[in-house]
Amino acid sequence: MAIHVVPQLADNFAYLVSDDASRQCAAVDCAEADKVLAAAEGLGLSLVAVLTTHWHPDHSGGNEDIVRRLAGLRVYGARAEGGRIPALTNPVEDGDRIRVGSLEARVIGIPAHTNGHVAYYFASLGAVFTGDTLFVGGCGRVFEGGAATMLESLGKLAALPDDTRVYCGHEYTEKNLRFALTLEPGNQALKAKYERVREMRAQGRWTVPSTIGEEKLTNPFLRTASPELMATLKRQDPALGSDPVAIFARAREMKDRF
Repeated sequence: MAIHVVPQLADNFAYLVSDDASRQCAAVDCAEADKVLAAAEGLGLSLVAVLTTHWHPDHSGGNEDIVRRLAGLRVYGARAEGGRIPALTNPVEDGDRIRVGSLEARVIGIPAHTNGHVAYYFASLGAVFTGDTLFVGGCGRVFEGGAATMLESLGKLAALPDDTRVYCGHEYTEKNLRFALTLEPGNQALKAKYERVREMRAQGRWTVPSTIGEEKLTNPFLRTASPELMATLKRQDPALGSDPVAIFARAREMKDRF
């Protein structure tokens, strides 16, 4: 059983999740069919499914092309996306289970970036694919929901075991952590991670995966209860209370302008 990173577009990630026994695999978020198909072929894998986290074209734009080229391919995605996922064959909802060979994924509904955004959690692999909801060091913009909805969605992911590996949709980590340090300059775990990430990027290496445990220590959008983070925000807005939704909303607004 393995997870293979397939770079897409300028800074997107697709992933191949493979079952060793059957040599079957699923692609998470196909933006460019050629690259996904070439990766599967090069690894000697049979692609049987596409797992789409949300409808945005940089995560689903390759669906129609890949379905044309692979008869019988299953395309999973949220029913709550309202038909916006191209070539969808298998609509899913929160709590549904998907099988790829001997592997099983649980669908976790995490709306707010889009109304139907989902994550795919493979407990046997200790891995979750979070699309554009949870990034390494950050979170997605709140396009189709409110701050409370996004905070609830992030809470579902934070509730996974700390050693769960986080595979997100973009290579945004260095900038995310640079922003995080403006909110928690005294966070030693964050400082150390930022230095590691700078070194990795200088070497041309990807920063995925992270883990849920690391994110809880370093990601400001999972740290709305941090005294230092709250103090930083209240210095800028003395009227800001301690409500986690208000703290999150203020931090997200600042990140939007960063």
